[in-house]
Amino acid sequence: MALFHRKRTADTGDTTAPATASAAVLDADPALAALTGDYTIDPAHSSIGFTVRHAMVTNVRGAFGAYEGTLHLDGTDPSRSTASLDVEIASIDTGIADRDGHLRSADFFDAETFPLMTFRGTAAERVSGDRYRITGDLTLRDVTKPLTIDLEFHGSATDVYGAERVGFEGSAEILRSDWGLTWNAALETGGVMVSDKVKLVFDISAVKAAPQA
Repeated sequence: MALFHRKRTADTGDTTAPATASAAVLDADPALAALTGDYTIDPAHSSIGFTVRHAMVTNVRGAFGAYEGTLHLDGTDPSRSTASLDVEIASIDTGIADRDGHLRSADFFDAETFPLMTFRGTAAERVSGDRYRITGDLTLRDVTKPLTIDLEFHGSATDVYGAERVGFEGSAEILRSDWGLTWNAALETGGVMVSDKVKLVFDISAVKAAPQA
């Protein structure tokens, strides 16, 4: 993923420089080049979740507790960065066991038949400042469709154990029906029990792999 600061050429307050000029600054910044490498997502300090409207009046929030993912960050050419994510559907948690069981059933995710949700990044771009966008393929219930995730880069740091980390958060909106999740129930007052629109949310900390000897 292209998760890197844009270095400002001057303290003018202008953050709308043409993309070609910004790319040249990225290429020239050794601090960005130092971030280049392979990273593993740290589930202990990350979260992958969702928000969906319930009964037309409120939001239900949930998260997935088991997942793994990798990133390759390219600091000299961010467009060559990549991402891969595998999420275990059975790890879904909305705080209510009965609801979680329903979500795992064939009415929704059918976790027994389709145990994984996967994302494979195919392209990345900087939108402005520390905001980026990654496009890839989301596979759910054996259906693969393109997904675009908007991201904000939170920086890089070396933690107390000496591990190099990068952090970012992002979100994307999907229509669950596009992936075959069509179960619903009509309300007496009009509308439906569960919105078709779902917001996916990501808060990620990733650890850089040690260089191979």
